[in-house]
Amino acid sequence: SAGDEGSKDALGKPLGPTPSQSRFQVDLVAEGPRKSCGDIGAAGKGGEEAKGRFRVNFVDPSAGGESPGEPGGGSSEGGNVSGVQNGGDTVMSEGSLHSGGHHHYYYDTHTNTYYLRTFGHNTMDAVPRIDHYRHTAADLGEKLLRPSLAELHDELDKEPFEDGYANGEEGTPAGDAAAAYTPDSKGVVKFGWIKGVLVRCMLNIWGVMLFIRLSWIVGQAGIGLSVLVIGMATVVTTITGLSTSAIATNGFVRGGGAYYLISRSLGPEFGGAIGLIFAFANAVAVAMYVVGFAETVVELLKENGTLMIDEMNDIRIIGAITVVILLGISIAGMEWEAKAQIVLLVILILAIGDFVIGTFIPLESKKPKGFFGYNADIFMENFGPDFRQEETFFSVFAIFFPAATGILAGANISGDLADPQSAIPKGTLLAILITTLVYAGIAVSVGSCVVRDATGNVNDTIVNELANCTSAACKLNYDFSSCQAGAGCHYGLMNNFQVMSMVSGFAPLITAGIFSATLSSALASLVSAPKIFQALCKDSIYPGFQMFAKGYGKNNEPLRGYILTFLIALGFILIAELNVIAPIISNFFLASYALINFSVFHASLAKSPGWRPAFKYYNMWISLIGAILCCIVMFVINWWAALLTYVIVLGLYIYVTYKKPADVNWGSSTQALTYLNALQHSIRLSGVEDHVKNFRPQCLIMTGAPNARPALLHLVHAFTKNVGLMICGHVHMGPRRQAMKELSTDLAKYQRWLIKNKMKAFYAPVHAEDLRDGGQYLMQAAGLGRMRPNTLVVGFKKNWRQGDMRDVETYINLFHDAFDVQYGVVVIRLKEGLDISHLQAQDLLSSQEKSPCAKDVIVKVDYSKKSETDTSIAFAPSSSERTPTPRKEEDEDGKTPTQPLLNKGRHFPSFCSSSSPLNVTDQRLLDASSQFQKKQGKSNIDVWWLFDDGGLTLLIPYLITTKKKWKDCKIRVFIGGKINRIDHDRRAMATLLSKFRIDFSDIMVLGDINTKPKKENIAAFEEMIEPFRLHEDDKEQEVADKMKEDEPWRITDNELELYKTKTYRQIRLNELLKEHSSTANIIVMSLPVARKGAVSSALYMAWLEVLSKDLPPILLVRGNHQSVLTFYS
Repeated sequence: SAGDEGSKDALGKPLGPTPSQSRFQVDLVAEGPRKSCGDIGAAGKGGEEAKGRFRVNFVDPSAGGESPGEPGGGSSEGGNVSGVQNGGDTVMSEGSLHSGGHHHYYYDTHTNTYYLRTFGHNTMDAVPRIDHYRHTAADLGEKLLRPSLAELHDELDKEPFEDGYANGEEGTPAGDAAAAYTPDSKGVVKFGWIKGVLVRCMLNIWGVMLFIRLSWIVGQAGIGLSVLVIGMATVVTTITGLSTSAIATNGFVRGGGAYYLISRSLGPEFGGAIGLIFAFANAVAVAMYVVGFAETVVELLKENGTLMIDEMNDIRIIGAITVVILLGISIAGMEWEAKAQIVLLVILILAIGDFVIGTFIPLESKKPKGFFGYNADIFMENFGPDFRQEETFFSVFAIFFPAATGILAGANISGDLADPQSAIPKGTLLAILITTLVYAGIAVSVGSCVVRDATGNVNDTIVNELANCTSAACKLNYDFSSCQAGAGCHYGLMNNFQVMSMVSGFAPLITAGIFSATLSSALASLVSAPKIFQALCKDSIYPGFQMFAKGYGKNNEPLRGYILTFLIALGFILIAELNVIAPIISNFFLASYALINFSVFHASLAKSPGWRPAFKYYNMWISLIGAILCCIVMFVINWWAALLTYVIVLGLYIYVTYKKPADVNWGSSTQALTYLNALQHSIRLSGVEDHVKNFRPQCLIMTGAPNARPALLHLVHAFTKNVGLMICGHVHMGPRRQAMKELSTDLAKYQRWLIKNKMKAFYAPVHAEDLRDGGQYLMQAAGLGRMRPNTLVVGFKKNWRQGDMRDVETYINLFHDAFDVQYGVVVIRLKEGLDISHLQAQDLLSSQEKSPCAKDVIVKVDYSKKSETDTSIAFAPSSSERTPTPRKEEDEDGKTPTQPLLNKGRHFPSFCSSSSPLNVTDQRLLDASSQFQKKQGKSNIDVWWLFDDGGLTLLIPYLITTKKKWKDCKIRVFIGGKINRIDHDRRAMATLLSKFRIDFSDIMVLGDINTKPKKENIAAFEEMIEPFRLHEDDKEQEVADKMKEDEPWRITDNELELYKTKTYRQIRLNELLKEHSSTANIIVMSLPVARKGAVSSALYMAWLEVLSKDLPPILLVRGNHQSVLTFYS
């Protein structure tokens, strides 16, 4: 195949197959195979996920395109290896990409071939198709990689871009996706909306409550309030149903139900909290449904007089047996086909029908038990409330509400639906509607047929008319007044939970209905709790629960989760009190409903472009109201349970926030809202005028790679953290192509490094020809709106005399450029030096540990001669010198032995493993580089505020002392003054400082700044600058001019004479600094300014050198001469 266009000429032969000639072909291989290159011939085509490596295929052209020894070659249409150049695009032919691969792709050959051949066969560009948008680990089909931009756009002879990822999509290493995927469309059962959602939701919503609690609720609350209770519950569930529909239709939903919905939209913190609670609530729900079942059985036993021990213990025994049987069924993996669900639903509907028919057939035998058929008197009597045993409207609501839950049953199996987008909304909302109508209908009919109290005694008929008949039963010739008197009656709405079976035409059907309702709900909960828990554990949000993620068998059944659910359910069954269990569950379900509603509101609020649900009938404000209602209902149901739930959710939220695994990134609406807030505030900030009171030092630090000069970073961080902006500028020099590749990889890597090391800073890399250009780009373009740097921070170039003087010229011009754009300048010098990158390189070479993912290991070729390069920096060979060795298959994580790893910024300096012990200077350098991370203790910060630059020289030390590590340090201020007015100057300065409200421990006025420095120091200075002088007086005019033109940094005799006093002053200041400040922790001093064009860079560099040599860490500061301090309020 044509690996590159030049190969035709290079080989000097046409590319057709010549039997004699078998040759290497080097293809660029993207991370997956490129299906759209016209090579659709073979089905078993795989490309290993090698990130843009070279792959060498040994092609024997006579073999007709079948690469020897490579499985999956065969059956290619073209046969021979041909390369057709078509308008500059490369066409890969059949044989080119067959390499025995990890993935096998199955698809309909005919349509694809036709489609791709008519359009898109003559170009590498891929036509849009769904496989390009899949996740790598998707279980629905494989991810295909569209050709990366680099493959389409770069010149052909070099290797393409390393990464084939979409923005922010992580890839998994090749091994993960190695298992071939075979879609088995026959075996998979996909449900439609009726079987999948409607049936499940109705079964889950109609539970115990319908048959054995609804009549009691009507007795307590009366018909009117019962309908209100049902209506209120419906409002909450309907809003939640709408929200669920919105989230479920916003993209593909996997298993895990509510947990999946919430975690993928609100992020792992809420998702993790709710997943745990939702799974637990489902486990407890099993107990509730089983207790409901057991109550009915015990009732039957009681009627037949065959109780085992007593009522409570019988419920416990039967419940325990039932839950064991259910566990057996679920572990056996009973394929709960939709048919079984439908059978249960049929039984339920028959039972309801049975009850309705029964209400129309009043039997004499049932009258003593309180059932008289439809009667207006009974309706009127039962319309109002009659709360007993300290029940209230809200306590009744609390007991009913669990009957309305279960609306997520359809969403919970979203993975098994044929079209969840339409099924979940249709099924869920219709189920809510139907069940509500049935609940309300039964409440009304029970209320109009059955009186509240009945003795069940046939002899309580009234023989002679009583004068004062008030109750409906009395009017119907029954006297149940003995119940009022306090005798315990066992019949009527209030006392008999089994009213519905009494009323019904055929009582056993109601019992069957109860069994089917309770057992179907119990089994559904028993199956969904472990599934949700498994989904939660798979996401490894709680490291402790990792063991429950393991699935067994072909369906990946969470057996360990089943056992856990079983134990929880068993524990709650032993409580055996429905009315105690119900509120706890309700609160847990409500918490998850509240969060589902809230996540819809949140996602709409964040305006993320990815939030575009197919279901349109939702409204962010209604969802918010729904969320608030859920929270109110929680308190209504049970205030202590609600508080407990809130505490648990909050605790889990905080836990997950701190312990969150680093690789969890689901594009949640929390991330979207963070961005939106930042954006809106930045724009609002742009409208704010600057004011001197609000001045903040916003620093652009020329750090190079941030981990190369930690001391620089920590020191600047000390005065910008939570105060001002800090941008780490990094100028990449060298070949553009190489640098571009580094830019993209470094950006994510170093920003991560900064965050990991708790640096509140941004990383801004640029590519430029030299340091000066890069610095100009950064100074002009870095920042956003008002958040722009106003101060340039550089390290001192300590090896300037050994290096190329052109670098010094560049370095000094950086200062001039900064002053040109009104920046302040800060130069930081440590006598040991700042740059530790060569030490890190040495450390890494000695302990090259395997890194989990090729993205972290970046071969960093350091071409730069940055502001402070140490002489000993280790250079990597530039990419042109490096031999492009074909990478081996095994060489999975992108390292080849030929490439030294210079910066791998993952851990920050761990030099313990270094093979060679560090020499003394390196050890000192290392200690110095971490000195600002420690607590500074009681020492001095000496401020030599010699020239007024607007106050930056004073503001920086003040800001440093506000930080915790530096708070014990005292500021000493040094100023210049006349010998005869020292006291006056000191008082003036003290007044100024107290007006600025800056604490200081001492003010020194130096009267002897202008005395001449020591002879030996002057001599040393002259010796230092000797190599850089022009000596134009000793040369011919032309020669001197020519030399000055070629080497503009040379010092002329003229300027040396002109600036003699300034030179002496720098030398003298160094003497004074050594005398007064040699013990200070840090010195902040005014930076001397040199006039652009008048002072040569060598002389300026010499001034800085002589001023700051052999001192504690020193900051030479020069503001931009606009006030940054004010004493006005």
